[in-house]
This record gives sequence, structure tokens and C-alpha cells, in this order.
Amino acid sequence: MKLKYLIMLIVILTLVGYQFNAFSQTISELEYLSEGADLILTGKVTQQSSEWNVDKTRIYTNATIQVEDYLKGNINEASIVVTYLGGEVGDVGELYTHMPKFEDDEEILVFLQRSQSTSTYKVFNGEDGKLSIVYDKNTGEQVTASNVQINSLKLQIKNFTKEQ
Repeated sequence: MKLKYLIMLIVILTLVGYQFNAFSQTISELEYLSEGADLILTGKVTQQSSEWNVDKTRIYTNATIQVEDYLKGNINEASIVVTYLGGEVGDVGELYTHMPKFEDDEEILVFLQRSQSTSTYKVFNGEDGKLSIVYDKNTGEQVTASNVQINSLKLQIKNFTKEQ
């Protein structure tokens, strides 16, 4: 009987350890994104347009985001354009793995990096730099797809960027 309780205790402690490790990874990733991004904001995707590059070798999509809140950097613009690889032009489509994808009318929290060659922005750290915002069915609060409260993330991001 004691062996049964000992095994249960070990299993519980192991699960708690895994949850703590996942939480620590989430916090350190959020810190990395916050420090590496030039601009962090929440907003809503209002339109997208895809086009070929000059050589017609790649398709790029420009997503216009109506800014709700600047969390880092403030360029005093009501909207901002984010350029990313992939999209559809005519009958041709390109899809890149590990790249963020945007949907019209999607609410997002996004970590952006200013492009050195152009005056556009791209998502920092690929798909990890874009979080979709949804509403919790029970509370009505804004949360991520993994049910992390957006207000909590905003506070943590502001704390990380204040330390820089």
C-alpha cells in the first residue's frame, strides 16, 4: 500500500515539474521576443494583398494591421503593414513552414522587426512572433489560443521592455 502512495507521489511531482518547466520556457521565450522585437503591438488584420517579388521568384503578402495598443515602440500610426513570405497570386500559391499566417479580421499580438533593406516590418522569430487573440467563452476575456490572458502577457511584455 505504501508503495502505491509513493508511486502516486512520484507521478504527481513529475507532472508538476513538467508544468513548471513549460511555464519557465514560456516566460523565457516571451522575454526573448520582447527584447528582440523593434515593435510590439496588438491589433486587427484589416486587409491583405499578395504580389510577386521583382524577379517573380517568390510571393510576398502585405497584411495591414489596425493598431489597438503599442506595447514597445510607438510610431504613432493607426495602422501598420507587415510583410511576410507566402500567399496567392492568380493561380499560384506559396506556403512556407514556420512562417506566420494572417487571417482577415484576426485579432493578434505581434512582435515585429524593422526590415533593414526596406521600410517595412516583418514578424520577429517566425510563427512564434505572432499570437492570435480569441475570447474566453466563460469570461469574455481576451486570451491566446493556449488560454493565456492577453492582459497578463501585456504586463509581462511591458516589464521586459522596461528593463532594457
